[in-house]
Parts: sequence; structure tokens; C-alpha cells
Amino acid sequence: MRDEVVERDLAIFRRAQKRLRDVFEFGTTGRDIQAVAELNALLENFPVQPRISGHDANDWHMHVTSRGASVSAEYIAGAVWGLSVWLCEFGSARFGVCADERCGNVYLDTSSNCCRRFCSERCATRSHVAAHRARKKEKLLASVM
Repeated sequence: MRDEVVERDLAIFRRAQKRLRDVFEFGTTGRDIQAVAELNALLENFPVQPRISGHDANDWHMHVTSRGASVSAEYIAGAVWGLSVWLCEFGSARFGVCADERCGNVYLDTSSNCCRRFCSERCATRSHVAAHRARKKEKLLASVM
């Protein structure tokens, strides 16, 4: 699809990115009704047309976008459909925004006990190391005074 992207697709991707981030923020803060409303609005804007696809007779799978649509419409429709199915299956509490304030990425919590707080191990480690250093520095300053 990379060779088919046009400038208009980039603008559509950027607008959709903001709206999808809103869905994650609504989910993270327990605002299910707003998350569902935004996903429904996105499903209207980027309608899904299921289609069986495959490369040979042993590789059948579903695609949820229509052929011939713009690259952005196809990609966003698939993402919105996937997030909608995820919300229905697991709830919006499984949507997350990385707890590392320097990051800002979003993630889907696939942990067994719904405890994920970071988008990656890298962010978790970086955040924990920063917190450890801050505690160490605070302790050192307290002993000096």
C-alpha cells in the first residue's frame, strides 16, 4: 500500500490519529460512553466491508475494508473495526495511554490481570529508573540538610 499513498491520505491519517487517541484516553479514564460514541462515529466515516482474502487455498482470512478505497480509508477502517471488536470483547479498561509522561503512546492491555501501564518494556524500565534516581536524589538531599 506504500506506493499508493497520496498527500490527501496523510491529512486523513493525522485527523484519524487524533480521534483514535481520544478513544484510548476515554477508555483509560473510564468514559466508556464517549469511547463508544467516537468509535461509532469513526465506523460511520470509515465503513467496513468484510471480504475473504488469501494468497492460496490454505491462507484464507478476513479483511474488513473494501477494495478500491483510498489507502487511508482502508487502513483506518481496519483499525477502527479492530478497536471496536476489542472494546466489545474486553471493555475500554483494556485501552491505555503510556504512564511514562515523556512517551504518550497508546496500547491495548493484553495482560492477564489488566495491570499494564506502559506501552513497552523500554518505557517501563525508563520510567522506573527515573523514579529510582529521583528517590535516591531526594534521599541524598534530605541527608545533606
